[in-house]
Amino acid sequence: MANEEKKDFNAMLNNSKDMPKIQIITDKASIEKYGGERMYFAPPIDYDKVMKSIPYGKLITVGKIREYFAKQAGVDFTEPITAGIFICIAAWASHQRKTDETPYWRTLKSNGELNGKYPGGVEAQKAKLEAEGHTILTKGRKNIKYYVAGYENALYELKGN
Repeated sequence: MANEEKKDFNAMLNNSKDMPKIQIITDKASIEKYGGERMYFAPPIDYDKVMKSIPYGKLITVGKIREYFAKQAGVDFTEPITAGIFICIAAWASHQRKTDETPYWRTLKSNGELNGKYPGGVEAQKAKLEAEGHTILTKGRKNIKYYVAGYENALYELKGN
């Protein structure tokens, strides 16, 4: 994303477009990669609601949220590109509000990686996670990535159908 400070992320968060919806895909490579042809699109506000449910000290990954939505919708998988975009929209919408904070920093990328697209980048997410007792590791020399050590032990299990 670009020009984050000029966008109204709360308007984006509350614009469900034509979602939720289920789409049948026919691309063989995608069906093989994602394990089926029934793909779910969750509206942005649904990501925000799930992210708000993650308690202090606990974590969730984008993948776990996608799995949860797919199970709830009775489909094979949740569309991955919009999932990443909508999670960032939820983060920036929270950043723009004075109240009703969404603890977006508790939502990690796969393998416990921090998300550089959140407000303040990985440094801000790192500080918030460390304040909740998590240890952050770095990997790489040039393209440094940040991860939560032992994130699997702090994963929050989403409850539902």
